[in-house]
Amino acid sequence: MTEPYAVPVPKGYRVGVWEVREPIATGAFGSVYEARRVGDDEALASRAGDAETLPRTAALKFLPTGTGTPRQLTHLRELVDREVELHRRLKQPRLIRMYDTLVVDDPAAPALDGATVLVLEKAEGSLSALLAADPRPAAGSALLAQICEGLAQLHHAGWVHGDLKPANVLLMADGSARLADFNMAAEMEGTHAYTPAFSTPDYTPPELLWSEIGERGRRIRPSADVWAFGVLAHLLLTDSFPLPGATPTARRDAAAAYARGTDDLRLSPELPDDWREIVRDCLTRTHADRVGTRDLLRRVEAAAGTGRSPRLPRALRGRRSRGTTVLAAATAVVAVTALGYGVSNWTDTDTQGRGGGASGAGTAKVTAATYGASELRTDKGVPVAYRRLIVDSAHDCVQPEVTPALIAALLKAESDFDPNLSDPSVGEEGEYGIARWTPSLLRWWIRADGVPAKETPEPPLSPAESIPAVGRYLCYMEPLLRQTGLSGDRQVLLAAAYRTSTKVVNNAGGVPPKYRDYAARVAHHLKEYTPPGKQ
Repeated sequence: MTEPYAVPVPKGYRVGVWEVREPIATGAFGSVYEARRVGDDEALASRAGDAETLPRTAALKFLPTGTGTPRQLTHLRELVDREVELHRRLKQPRLIRMYDTLVVDDPAAPALDGATVLVLEKAEGSLSALLAADPRPAAGSALLAQICEGLAQLHHAGWVHGDLKPANVLLMADGSARLADFNMAAEMEGTHAYTPAFSTPDYTPPELLWSEIGERGRRIRPSADVWAFGVLAHLLLTDSFPLPGATPTARRDAAAAYARGTDDLRLSPELPDDWREIVRDCLTRTHADRVGTRDLLRRVEAAAGTGRSPRLPRALRGRRSRGTTVLAAATAVVAVTALGYGVSNWTDTDTQGRGGGASGAGTAKVTAATYGASELRTDKGVPVAYRRLIVDSAHDCVQPEVTPALIAALLKAESDFDPNLSDPSVGEEGEYGIARWTPSLLRWWIRADGVPAKETPEPPLSPAESIPAVGRYLCYMEPLLRQTGLSGDRQVLLAAAYRTSTKVVNNAGGVPPKYRDYAARVAHHLKEYTPPGKQ
């Protein structure tokens, strides 16, 4: 394993009728393992709500609901409840199945005792992994028809997915596709639903990028899934995103400019004509103008040339590439990616460097677990879920001192990577989130173009907003530190300025005494996270 698993479970461990086998994926909050059903007691094995016999193999998703801080447990419990509730109420052919839920009762294993275990249908790979092996699969249209059918099933039942992306589309052994990862899903209440304020920027519609967050979370509509489908369709058919930019941050800013009317969509010329209008009608500037899901499904199935959404063609399932099937190659990639079982939030495993317009052919492929490995070590505990945000945020700054290792070290010192940190006693506003932002200061650094957000964000402050803002703030402050007369490592001085101000650091001629312990922690983690040869 490239990264430590969030929930380490030894091979051979027994949970109910299941025996844990090989690891599949991990993320910030949970880990997924392949498991086999042991014993032949069919009465014991038939615990699924529809009296369906449990399969011989499944995917066990372990969530550490018996450990962690109260804040972490409250957040995790909410995500678990969302996913379990949807699985229990909806059983549709395009949604990944949940067969059972279990709770580990093992006081002898404190790290596992009390963990919630979801027994899920085992997939062979994810769309994300397939795209890494074959960026423009021949069956792209057929896959899109199946994905759209899954969205139609969700929306018809009154639910919004909330985090549609390639990593959350699973491919089964027979080549069929399933939607997965429902811990951001929410049931509609009239015209809206309410979800946690976490999502993947590349698939988030402009109206949600800086939306107000209330006590119940962020308001979301089915049109958000339609936007995500349009982005996914463009990516699947052209190997590029529909908005320009070399990083998620740049593409997010392009989405904001598009929503303001100061920029236009730049759809790839390689997008087939029968898909161009579909994608355009998914990616309208406002949610009200987007195509409805029922009409979208009809048009997608027509463009795919199917009356009903098909399975993947047998030719694709068995096609050989250098002695390996496409799905086998995808499965190999999946070994180090979050397989769409809902264990990887705020990141995806798409290919690095995709920009709008160009096809991106020949671009090197990396996974979230190894993203930016040449600049940020993969074996020192930086959570996989935040690697892409950290690396891309550093790359958006032209100052050489602002590195992925510095941002990671700062986040470690500020919060120990806790996205739910809440310290309301500090100052007049308090400090919140993974970077300990005060809401009024974060407002100034959410936007890359220097224009503050219209509204002051309200806690919880998501990593998707907080981490890029750290990069921008550090980039702004670095030239304000004196070029001469300061003692100490300039990166550590920059971190000290983040905690206090450049004026205080300049006046002190280095790290002020009050912040030396903090600076020492940053320096320790900076050295720890910087790869050999970069120090």
